[in-house]
Amino acid sequence: MNLPNKLTILRIVIVPFFVIALTIEAIPFGKWIALGLFIIASLTDFLDGYIARKHNLITDFGKFADPLADKLLVCSALICLLGLQKINVYVVLIIISRDFIISGFRLIAASKGVVIAADWFGKVKTALQMVMIPFIIADIKIFTIVTIVLEIAVVILTLVSLVDCIVKNRKVLQDNKKGTNEE
Repeated sequence: MNLPNKLTILRIVIVPFFVIALTIEAIPFGKWIALGLFIIASLTDFLDGYIARKHNLITDFGKFADPLADKLLVCSALICLLGLQKINVYVVLIIISRDFIISGFRLIAASKGVVIAADWFGKVKTALQMVMIPFIIADIKIFTIVTIVLEIAVVILTLVSLVDCIVKNRKVLQDNKKGTNEE
């Protein structure tokens, strides 16, 4: 197993420790431990991709596990923050719904032999989410406006990336069978 894949696995392993630190009030400095774990996990995302591309270490496992690890980290954080009443439910619903829609879309594409890779919008969206979440976790009043701006930017970019992906790959939704009326 190469280094980028090990970093991806590390990100997945960090998730339950992050969740525990963020949600169990009895843990001293839990919020700050969670913040540190989230930042470390986010950095592994950028690092594994950089190393994989630079040293041509891209693998099928990495193509599958890297976006899965991102979704586990981000969705776990969003759900915990929602439970802690630190984020608006609509922000969480939009982000998680987009991920489910795109995952389903990719499954349909894969069944037709088409691979839909992450594009620029998707990568920037994930990066912006990984910047926004630490601001929400830290919950420092002086950064309230920054946090709100980041949330708005994430929602807009999430919706734009959804529409962009579907429009660019709309042929995937067309039925290839002629003359059938199956429903």
